Amino acid sequence: MAELKRLQNRLEKLETRLYGERGRQAGQFTDGIVKVQAALGNISSKRERIKTLYKKIDDLIKYLDPQYIDRIAIPDAMKLEFILAEEHFIHSQVRLLESVKKHQPYLESEHIKAVPNYSSKFDLDNDLQILLLSKQFVQWEELLTKLEAAKQMKPIAD
Repeated sequence: MAELKRLQNRLEKLETRLYGERGRQAGQFTDGIVKVQAALGNISSKRERIKTLYKKIDDLIKYLDPQYIDRIAIPDAMKLEFILAEEHFIHSQVRLLESVKKHQPYLESEHIKAVPNYSSKFDLDNDLQILLLSKQFVQWEELLTKLEAAKQMKPIAD
């Protein structure tokens, strides 16, 4: 009963959003849904082909599933060949998963878990990074210029 009341409240909110307060009071939305439901019921009860279709909806859904064709078209022997052809790859993946499982305690350590808390402290803007790199290049250029000047001033030994 509570579920029905909750559904009724949701429907009233939807009507208010669609039609405003006056439209909701008139019950336009609910009346429209009831009319459509009645029309569909009348149509389906009068037509045998539609009744049969309603009965076969589950079969249609099953036939439309892309994996259904694979189950029919590919015999079990062929599926076995696919698996055996990938045997080396599967074994390599198993080894990698075992390695991850072996290192899992390190991955779950408190140090790794704390990284998101500190990442905002190290988050630099792209412009700031470029500025810092530019300053570093300028410093290197000045140092290189001084070294080249010092080398040229030294007397040449005979």
